[in-house]
Amino acid sequence: MKKITIALLCMIMATGSALAQKQFTFGPKVGVDYTHFWGKKACHGGRLNYQAGLFLEYRFTDKISIAPEVVFAAQGGKYDYKNFIYEMIITTDVELTDMLNYINIPVMFKYYFTPKFSIDFGPQLGINIYSKYSVEPKDKAIGPKMTHDQKDGTKTLDVGVGLGLTYNITNDVFVQGRYTMGVTDVFDKNWDSDEEKNANAQIAIGYRF
Repeated sequence: MKKITIALLCMIMATGSALAQKQFTFGPKVGVDYTHFWGKKACHGGRLNYQAGLFLEYRFTDKISIAPEVVFAAQGGKYDYKNFIYEMIITTDVELTDMLNYINIPVMFKYYFTPKFSIDFGPQLGINIYSKYSVEPKDKAIGPKMTHDQKDGTKTLDVGVGLGLTYNITNDVFVQGRYTMGVTDVFDKNWDSDEEKNANAQIAIGYRF
């Protein structure tokens, strides 16, 4: 009887462990981004960036789960700007690059339409931790590339909505494609009148523990 009881306890513990592993997974993810701004007056040039962070996924059923993330993301845009006033003296054509770093917290709701594929949708909150822009004249003889701080003119919080797909290569390894569109202005009104909003197309790979 004692051996049967011990065996049953072991089976219950093993089953509970398996269910917990099925319901909860977590791990790192890294990826590359193509980031830019959108809006009626926004300059639409983009730049390649990167992201890295952690995720947690909880499965309610085999089909439905929720996956919050905490991700460091480099964002911004790069575009040509004509007739820029360089050093308040010279008017010239320049390449202007916005460099914005965020701690992004997306909360994705996932629907697995097959065991391998899920469609992901959810809101994202971004916290700006770095904001600068650089100006580089097209004519190199005019002057060097200059970098300026714009933290005071950048809003601390950024709100967006993401939509994407996840493909499970194995039970542990997955790849994701996602597009996140900001719904709030990046810059304060008195800093930038173009009402630019963040946009981010990303491809990431992750590992589940």
